[in-house]
Amino acid sequence: MSDLVADYAALEQILDKIAASDSTACDEETVTELAIRHEHTIRRVESIGNQRILEVSDRDAHRTAGCVTVTEFLQTKLRITHPKKRLDAVRSLEPMHAMTGEKLPPVCSNTARELAAGTIGPDHVHAVLDVMKKIPSAVGAEQRAFAEQTLAEFATTLTPKEITAAGVRILAHLDPDGQLTDDRDRARNRKLNLGCQDSQLMSKLTATLDPITRALFDVVLAKWAAPGMNNPDDELSPIGDGSDIDSNLLREAADRDHRSQSQRNHDALKALLDVAVNGGLLGGSHRGLPPQIIVSITDAQLREHAGVARTATGADLPISDVITLAADAQPHLAVFSDVTGEPLFFGRGRRLASQAQRLMAFAQYRGCSKDDCATPFAHTEMHHADWADGGLTDATDMAPACGRHNRAVGPEPHQWSTEKITDGPDKGRYGWRRNTDPPEKLRANHLHRIDELLHPHSPDTDEAPSPPVLDIEHQLVAERLPRAPRVDVVWSRHPIDYAA
Repeated sequence: MSDLVADYAALEQILDKIAASDSTACDEETVTELAIRHEHTIRRVESIGNQRILEVSDRDAHRTAGCVTVTEFLQTKLRITHPKKRLDAVRSLEPMHAMTGEKLPPVCSNTARELAAGTIGPDHVHAVLDVMKKIPSAVGAEQRAFAEQTLAEFATTLTPKEITAAGVRILAHLDPDGQLTDDRDRARNRKLNLGCQDSQLMSKLTATLDPITRALFDVVLAKWAAPGMNNPDDELSPIGDGSDIDSNLLREAADRDHRSQSQRNHDALKALLDVAVNGGLLGGSHRGLPPQIIVSITDAQLREHAGVARTATGADLPISDVITLAADAQPHLAVFSDVTGEPLFFGRGRRLASQAQRLMAFAQYRGCSKDDCATPFAHTEMHHADWADGGLTDATDMAPACGRHNRAVGPEPHQWSTEKITDGPDKGRYGWRRNTDPPEKLRANHLHRIDELLHPHSPDTDEAPSPPVLDIEHQLVAERLPRAPRVDVVWSRHPIDYAA
């Protein structure tokens, strides 16, 4: 055992001792001092943690923990909420290696020093880095270094919000006329982020648009977000751009329109996306599925008008929205039923899964089958469990996997193996395990099926939980089943060509 391993063991013992200690006998001044020292210590540990992460990255050591990428290691093993932000901090605060092998000083050496001393925290670091990213590329290295030094000094006394405000002044000083900002800076800072759904299933959209994108968006909003246009609360509201609508009808619709400008902007974007998705603008296929809203929902949810449905792209839809979509759709495939006539078995006659097989896999898995992977189904590939060993392109021999995990399957010790689970609540699905000796237990992915896991804990029912998805092959070929199979209905707003 190395000295470093022994030191971490000793640190854990000290933490256990501190956690069990009682500060009741300490006076107020001592208690205050302990709280300050505690926060300084946490910040110093954060700095040391950055060094550990850099070592894992440099050595590709994340593979020994069963992770394909460093980001996956941070997210699943270290349980870091924002792994990309943490990696940005590591790259900026730690000495990196040049292509020739020598060590380079940290990009933000002053900020790194203050974090290591415990005088600033991670939020201060991210605020400094956000300002540094906005400095124009044309600014010289000396001025850039001075800006970083100044921000690091500010961070020891200012809050992260105040650092951002100070950064505005610094940026104005470095480029007072805005003449240094060029296309490189605009390209570097452009972004559009779609946030996670909240408890109301609403999502926040944030963006930094380049000038041309802004100008295009202005043109769209001028027509599609005009008063009276694309109003979901008005059945007589003109849909689209209104170019063929009688001016009197548009004026009457505008008089009935009580939405705010922000709400009209939202409804215009929704109408534009609807035209793109359902008007054929996205082509005929994306990873073997039609590029449309595809929803997997059980017949019980439809019958009871209760629950939340999952789309192929990973979004949750309330049952009311599903009913609205179903009014314009047709159920294309009932999966996990022994009455379907879809061609689900192709043997080795074809390498790629059919559209019907992909729809079945979506209803069964809803996303990547690798445990702890949050990739939704629309961004996965169909993984053949044993194609290299003579496997078949059959629904029972495939499972969805995102690109990085699909490529992680192989015979090497750092790679993964997949195998069908034959019993328990995950029977019929494929599980994953690392190539270790002795072999690990097969693990299925439950992230995309939280509703099934929560069902046994529901206070509203005394019945036994619905059976998990059964082995597809058994459901398709068995002469009869001990109980009625679960039926998942896959909906899409346009007919699906199963021959594709």
